[in-house]
Amino acid sequence: MTYQLILGNRLYFSWSIAAYLMVEKFGLSRHFNIQIVHPQAEFDVARFLKDTPPARTLPTMITPDGVVVSDSFAIAEELSSRFPDAQMWPRDPAARAVARTVAAEMHSNFGGLRGGWPVNLRHAFVGAVAPPDIETELDRLETIWANARAKTGADGPWLCGEYSLADAVFAPMASRLATYKFNTRPVTKAYVAAHLADPAFQKWRADGLANDPVMAKFDLDLPTENWPN
Repeated sequence: MTYQLILGNRLYFSWSIAAYLMVEKFGLSRHFNIQIVHPQAEFDVARFLKDTPPARTLPTMITPDGVVVSDSFAIAEELSSRFPDAQMWPRDPAARAVARTVAAEMHSNFGGLRGGWPVNLRHAFVGAVAPPDIETELDRLETIWANARAKTGADGPWLCGEYSLADAVFAPMASRLATYKFNTRPVTKAYVAAHLADPAFQKWRADGLANDPVMAKFDLDLPTENWPN
């Protein structure tokens, strides 16, 4: 029984990062055929999904029974229910509630960061200045990440103890903060560093650098420097 997972350019498509980590970090790769596609823009995505209606966004998952799941959070919940032994959410009910809450906020909030500061894993930008609305979102990230750790007693690198779907959902945001050097707050700095050091994330980026085309539309008009290590 093989699942199909259709993902976008590894260097730029934010939710594709999350979906890949949902599979890779929980030992599910053997169940999946992963396909990387390269639309030129959002309007171009549908061309690559013409055989999987009604999907029109990336990532998209097709289950062995032919069900199309085309929202990253829906993919997360469907994987969790289909692979319960993978323990993708925390086992403890309180920690699980915290993880689901912060993951849902990532999915529904932070429109300023997500809209104005695109994911770019090719290089970091020098001189990015966060306007007040973005500073507010950065403060919010620091708050909810610190709260998640405090509420769950997390003493390792991840939000709610062991790596969970909440961390996979926040991986694109962590990369974004590193790209624009917005990772200066203390909890944020440590959490971003954990993602950058994660072997699964590093493999995703390395595969993107080796195989995926450059998309200049994701480059801001700022000086660049090497990706942070």
